[in-house]
Amino acid sequence: MTAPMPTAQDTVSLLEAVPAFRELGRAELEAVAAVAMPRRFEPGEVVFLEGDDSDTCYVVRRGHARALREHAGGRQITLATFGPGDIFGELAMFDVERRSATVEALDDVETLAILGSDMRRLMHEHAAIAVKLAVSLVRRLRAANERLASQSFQTVQSRVAAVLAQLVEQAQAEGAPDRDVPITATQADLAKLAGSSRESASRFLAVLERAGVISQGRGRLVVHDPPALRGYVY
Repeated sequence: MTAPMPTAQDTVSLLEAVPAFRELGRAELEAVAAVAMPRRFEPGEVVFLEGDDSDTCYVVRRGHARALREHAGGRQITLATFGPGDIFGELAMFDVERRSATVEALDDVETLAILGSDMRRLMHEHAAIAVKLAVSLVRRLRAANERLASQSFQTVQSRVAAVLAQLVEQAQAEGAPDRDVPITATQADLAKLAGSSRESASRFLAVLERAGVISQGRGRLVVHDPPALRGYVY
């Protein structure tokens, strides 16, 4: 069944929940909403490829996507996953550099697509939008740097637990229960997100399973005790 087209109010409500746009006022959000266009992607469909021209940013309305990077020998690393309320490709709002990663849909994904040229025009017409977007993006960059610095001191086990805890938080933000949270991710996905080998991630997941914190199935797992899981993050 085809989902209904988002109304102008739906679009504004979605944008105001996005960290990159959180500093914008109502009139500014409405100006951005006026240039946002709905785009849909099927499971496995590529939104854009690493090396493509950077001309559009996307806000996820429904569904999930992931960012991938190709390394020597054809090995792929998952850099991030995106769900409702997340934005990706946001640097297209500021420049036309090449994409630094590939993004593909994990399931049926509905997005708002915003052309970089439209955002740059808005920033020229409304200086406050440019300033507020810059402030938001600087804050996100600072948080990302702090997260990377923290991860550099974490063990593999702690990194895998942290990734899994983030997926739990995302699922709960989308309506999952406090306990017995289903997560759609393979051991390979978790290993890529944590920057570890699949073998190391698998060994730690087995420890969590024996402790009753999680149970595993094909391509998915259930986190039975999220507070206990967070106890493995240090």
